[in-house]
Formats: sequence, C-alpha cells, structure tokens
Amino acid sequence: MTSVDFKDYIQDQCERLGYMTFKKMFGEYGVFYREKMVGVLADNKLYIKPTEVGKEFLINPLYESFYEKGKPYFLIEDTDDRERLWKLIIMTYDALPIPKEKKKKG
Repeated sequence: MTSVDFKDYIQDQCERLGYMTFKKMFGEYGVFYREKMVGVLADNKLYIKPTEVGKEFLINPLYESFYEKGKPYFLIEDTDDRERLWKLIIMTYDALPIPKEKKKKG
C-alpha cells in the first residue's frame, strides 16, 4: 500500500506541471495528467504506462507489474529528476488515446 507521504512527494514533484490528480483506487493511487491516466502509485513506487516514445526516452526501461498477473508498466526508480519526470508524463499523455466516455446509468 502506498503511503500518503510518498503520494505527497510525487504530487510535489509534479506540481509545476499542473493538471495532475491522484485518485485513490484499491488502496493505491491512479496518476492522472489532464483527463488521462498515465500511471499508478503502488507500494510506494511510481509506475508509468508503457508507450513507444516512453521506451525510447527511457532507453532501457525497467518493467514491473504492480499486481499479480497485471500488465507490466515502466517502473520509475529515479523520481528526484523533476524535469525528466515531467517530460515522460507529457509524452505518455500525448501517446495515449483519449479515454472513452462512460455511459450514464438510467
């Protein structure tokens, strides 16, 4: 389970980027930039959705699943380099499709 301190640290690292939200999900946090989910905080680790541009940017990304049988995401071990983190989040956002609108009940 991710601590509030770690979530606050990542949130602080991304503060200047703007448009970042962290939504509590299953005891962990979804990481959203604008309207797209770009990553996850799980077990006090930052995971970013894998994309081709992200793979090129990270050069030799480390992949890890944040839950059993889950798809591997990029595991971001160096969360201290804010500008590199911002670039990765923006390029991930740009590479991901626009989320489908959820149908309203009733």
